Amino acid sequence: MSNWGVTNTDNQTLQYCFPNNNLSCTRSLRPEAEYIFVYIFIAVTSVFTVFLNLLVIISISHFKQLHTPTNVLILSLAVADLIAGLILMPVQGMKLIESCWYFGEIFCSIFPLILYVVLIASLGNMIIISVDRYIAVNDPLRYPMKVNNNRVVVSIVVNWLFSFLYNVYMLYEYLLYPERNHTCIGECIISFTLENIILDHFVCLVAPCCIIIPLYVKICFVANYQAKHLNSVTDKKARSEKKAARTLGIVVLVYLLCWMPYYFTSLSVEYEKNDSLIINVMDWIVCMNSCMNPLIYAMFYRWFRLSAKYILTKKIFEPSSAYINLFLK
Repeated sequence: MSNWGVTNTDNQTLQYCFPNNNLSCTRSLRPEAEYIFVYIFIAVTSVFTVFLNLLVIISISHFKQLHTPTNVLILSLAVADLIAGLILMPVQGMKLIESCWYFGEIFCSIFPLILYVVLIASLGNMIIISVDRYIAVNDPLRYPMKVNNNRVVVSIVVNWLFSFLYNVYMLYEYLLYPERNHTCIGECIISFTLENIILDHFVCLVAPCCIIIPLYVKICFVANYQAKHLNSVTDKKARSEKKAARTLGIVVLVYLLCWMPYYFTSLSVEYEKNDSLIINVMDWIVCMNSCMNPLIYAMFYRWFRLSAKYILTKKIFEPSSAYINLFLK
């Protein structure tokens, strides 16, 4: 006969994830109000993230004036953020409230790969953006010769390919044998060896910080120097690049602030229980960054506000709308 529930030593009622299976894991019951609040929050945040990043993607893809190397990098970042809103945030959000995995064995093995490929690709985008802004501010006159759309596209392809291969290496055994870490049906747990944890911290935290932070420190010094010494002929270009560098610098800073709690937490002994609540919360904070980037663009980029207005009012369907000037004074 199937067991529908048990009572633990604290007299708290537990249910089985799959009541008709005697090998099922148990799930803890939470107050109904907690379920409603969390699921509404997950749904609203995920939809909002998808909507905002779709605006970024459509804006850069549609308007010819936005087909610049920097915006192509922003487009790549928005694609990663869109995937996060569509897949990562709903699933990761459910793991905050549900103790059971209901998506099957195959998706259990694939989801961590999708999660980390998207997150590492986003990190790679941040590094490339930092290099792009450094070149733009340090040498604005020769920037068009050094950086073009073709080179940026190649760097983006390499970035996503590296992210995929790196995570296949990190998750190789888990992808082949996902059931090794499972003690019952309805469980989806991933664990890493100490060597992989150290490697991951170096590749995804130490190395990026050693690249990004010095570049932006240099950008600040160069931008301040230009503000004091450049003549009026080149001043407009320099101010434009400085503003773009500041805006994307905020994007990078927010990204690192979302990442650091995850890696600092993963260094603790609790990391062995990778599916613990605190790790899931840290994963959710990282995913939430995907919602913040478009908000930063809306605050600092006038072209994004204008393009969003044209999209929402359906003016992009008008003839020659792709050639609208988004940089009018």
